[in-house]
Amino acid sequence: MTINTSTRPGPIAQSLIARDDQTMSGSMVPRYPFVMERGLGAQVWDVDGNEYIDFAAGIAVNSTGHCHPKVVQAITEQAQKFIHIAGTDYYYEVQVRLAERLAQIAPFKENARVFLGNSGAEAVEAAIKMARWYTKRQNIIAFFGAFHGRTLGALSLTASKVVQRNGFFPLIPGVHHVPYNNPYRCLHGREQSQCEAHCTCANYIEDVVFKKIMPGDSVAAIILEPIQGEGGYIVPDPRFVQELRAICDKYGILLISDEVQAGVGRTGKWWAIEHFGVEPDIVTSAKGIASGMPISAIIAKEHVMSWPPGAHGSTFGGNPISCAAALVTLDLVEQGYMQNAVEQGEYIMEALEEMRSHHPTLKHGRVAGKGLMIGAELVLDEKRTPAAVVRNTVEKAALENGLLILGAGENTLRFCPPLMIERDTVQQGLERFDLALTQAEREAGLL
Repeated sequence: MTINTSTRPGPIAQSLIARDDQTMSGSMVPRYPFVMERGLGAQVWDVDGNEYIDFAAGIAVNSTGHCHPKVVQAITEQAQKFIHIAGTDYYYEVQVRLAERLAQIAPFKENARVFLGNSGAEAVEAAIKMARWYTKRQNIIAFFGAFHGRTLGALSLTASKVVQRNGFFPLIPGVHHVPYNNPYRCLHGREQSQCEAHCTCANYIEDVVFKKIMPGDSVAAIILEPIQGEGGYIVPDPRFVQELRAICDKYGILLISDEVQAGVGRTGKWWAIEHFGVEPDIVTSAKGIASGMPISAIIAKEHVMSWPPGAHGSTFGGNPISCAAALVTLDLVEQGYMQNAVEQGEYIMEALEEMRSHHPTLKHGRVAGKGLMIGAELVLDEKRTPAAVVRNTVEKAALENGLLILGAGENTLRFCPPLMIERDTVQQGLERFDLALTQAEREAGLL
């Protein structure tokens, strides 16, 4: 049988998408019309035999690429021993070893303790509970543009898109959102040069929130993504993060670094917050830990994670197969993939800068990132009018040209491939992106 790979999605994929539409939750659509059959490294193939380069990595999950042989071996060996026994009731070595490993790479000097869960949202939920328990306070400060998950507590912190919150009010009380440092689009309405010279976002917390809404000593935690993910891959000024730490120290507030998308080597360091010279009190992590196996972790300073037995638990958290995959993943990241993220990320940034000369939506756009967490914000003109339609068209055109790439925010494209991606594959992916962007701009009448 000859497979026709000229149509994306092909007939088999179209049939499966139709079946999916009849059974899966409507909350999961619209999605990208790609039906995966297999993957290897930074390349994937759909059920019709079409090949793609993966610049999405399962939303920054597949740190070591698809089906890394060492990860597959670890999964297989653990599955042959035992698949599950509730870590909330019993002990097993692979969970202990992973907790020790995560504590070892914690981004603070104090000894760390670890709680293992299933997902990023679950880690955030636990962090909320821990902060409230430890401080005996109720209020939490989060940021506009933040995405922390869709479960009710995590959703209360999320302020990325209204569709994620609409219909689910009232959310948990005590959560207050403030502007996040983004000189390119300052929420205070200031010019970029003014914002870069002196950001007022941290001042806003003390000058407005603590004077008009709630006292500083009623706040349990400030939670931030050190690089905002779903909000558009926003990289803040280090001074902003340092000022947040100072506010936390002044008022006895815990600083929670949500590293669900940015952590585990993706930015070229174990944790993105390390780029800013700041120690958090709690870290939440998930996506990149285990190369696609479901697991999450809360890593906290020992004196903070002092809650009593029974205060929190998880039936499936720290699943032994996921723990085994995580241990190998962390080794691979440390042994070369974290450095590779730096090198390939610099290459992608340089390529995007060069593309400004022949792509009108990049000419005045924002290109920012660290390691292999890079965002390219597309705009229509010098006024920075968001090119949302063009961005959406690029995603579709990229698929048709054999590239998986995801959007973020209103008009940003994110480049978050597996950390092991090789230069030749990066180059091929960039060529496919260049073509897709040209097609989208031409369709919009910009070329």
